[in-house]
Amino acid sequence: MNLSRTSPSLNDAPGLLYAGFNQDYGCFAIGLDNGFRVYNCEPLIEQARDESDEGGIALVEMLYRTNYLALVGGGRNPRYPPNKVIIYDSVKGKPVLELEYKNEVKNVKLRRDRLTVILQNKVFVYHFALPPQLLHTFETCDNEKGLAAVSTSLNHAILIIPGRQKGHLQIIDLNSLGYYISVGESDPLFTAIPQSGSPNGNTRRSINVSIIAAHSGRLSCLSLNQDGSRCATTSDKGTLIRVFNTANGTLLHELRRGVDRAEIYSIAFNTESTRICVSSDKGTIHIFNLDPSVVTHVDHKPRGPTYGEVVVYPTESPTNYGLTTSGNRGSALSFMKDLLPKYFSSEWSFANTKIATESRCLVAFGNQKNTFTAICADGSCYKFYFDPRKGGECTRESFVRFLKKE
Repeated sequence: MNLSRTSPSLNDAPGLLYAGFNQDYGCFAIGLDNGFRVYNCEPLIEQARDESDEGGIALVEMLYRTNYLALVGGGRNPRYPPNKVIIYDSVKGKPVLELEYKNEVKNVKLRRDRLTVILQNKVFVYHFALPPQLLHTFETCDNEKGLAAVSTSLNHAILIIPGRQKGHLQIIDLNSLGYYISVGESDPLFTAIPQSGSPNGNTRRSINVSIIAAHSGRLSCLSLNQDGSRCATTSDKGTLIRVFNTANGTLLHELRRGVDRAEIYSIAFNTESTRICVSSDKGTIHIFNLDPSVVTHVDHKPRGPTYGEVVVYPTESPTNYGLTTSGNRGSALSFMKDLLPKYFSSEWSFANTKIATESRCLVAFGNQKNTFTAICADGSCYKFYFDPRKGGECTRESFVRFLKKE
């Protein structure tokens, strides 16, 4: 969440420029106008800090829990030029790699075997080595937010980025670009072995890229599950979240956050890819079920209205309806979906909560079952619990302020 590219709030912690989770959601890093910090999520403990008067860091991309970080300068006094990516070794306390571009770097994504750099209209994919080896360059439509997501599975390397047309999504098989990493390799900065057909191979290898027309409006948020088999997208309207099968482009779920326009800040899959968690600028966090087997249908059964029942129409957080076949809440008139507007067949969140200050926040499912974590632009970290059977309003289990206002 690059706070310099979203609307500021009076509740924002001073000096906070960026916040983002690592690949397994076990840690998060923040960029400040005087450096950066790294925290463990559960329990919330500061793990590393580099602060000085050398300048600000607008982007901190972690590589799991390793000592490598990708940094981009920012703020009023950037530590590094905004058109450079710095690979920083936190153990040595110094940069080990520097990449420079003609234009500002919007985002960086890391895997153990890939380094992806996102600019306004281009995406560069490298093999992560010393020196890095450029594998391919992709073109996108205007991507001011630097939208991109990569899978974390070693064997299934998927990258999603905006397409060349508004609302389109490119799904890229990174393994088709050429180089691979051995399963037991722990250090990403090593000499790789080219696959047959890679830039140093003997035959030309075709690159596997698929295009999905995900939305009619401009994309505003992207997310992938761990193995890259599922992706979630939203548009700048922010009312619908769509989940696709990345292998064939099939639309699997269309989920409704609300009816009012909103900006979606983050979407996170759980480890099993049976639920997603969504945060927005309304200060709301929603959980949707993607698999009906995760809900015990003892207390809630899919239903339509019974004779004489007073029908209550959906609001942003409906609580008086039966569950849909996916385990989410739906309109009591959904049985007439072929006769009524599409709104009445919508799937609404199974569970929800609201941040008191309505701060911009990022969300991730926690290590403990049926919990999720929210890190907010006001410098606070929340942990919530949701009932896996009843859903509804979530319970706040803890609140810690990781960055205090001075």
